[in-house]
Amino acid sequence: MQPPLAAPRPSPDALHDAGWPGEARAALVCSGLLLGTALIVDAGALGLTLPRALGCVALSALLLVVLLPARVSAAPGRLTVQGLWVTRTVRTDRLTAVVWPANTAQGLSLRDEDGTRAEVDLRVLLANPALWLRIEADAHASRERGTLAHGTDLARLSSHVHAETARTVLKVSGLG
Repeated sequence: MQPPLAAPRPSPDALHDAGWPGEARAALVCSGLLLGTALIVDAGALGLTLPRALGCVALSALLLVVLLPARVSAAPGRLTVQGLWVTRTVRTDRLTAVVWPANTAQGLSLRDEDGTRAEVDLRVLLANPALWLRIEADAHASRERGTLAHGTDLARLSSHVHAETARTVLKVSGLG
């Protein structure tokens, strides 16, 4: 029996999704408001019972699971997407595929040599240009190593992210 793998050490130069704490807080507030409202309405209209209260709690927990975003972080050579139950770490310096399907504008799928796959919401990369630049640099390193094929969606994705970032900069500066 092999010993368990050590947890990855947090890198001092790791980049994190800056918007995640606010989105997580908003998800908690929404689910808490739903719970409070459902309990108040149920107690006032029908009289609160244990099964109804448990149903309200379950509904609120389900809303939290749906609304809570994945936490994304990138260190040199790796991208970690931490969901509620699953954490996936992709070696971005050993990518074999970068897939950005044309019919889903918001999902980006990365796969490495080990077969590990992680999906990132494109809005996270647009809101955090430093995360995208780290992934892009590692993807180019993968291409130079020969693990990432030239037929991937990297060029199309790169031009989209850079164009959206430029639009945002122009809009914020009042020029767009």
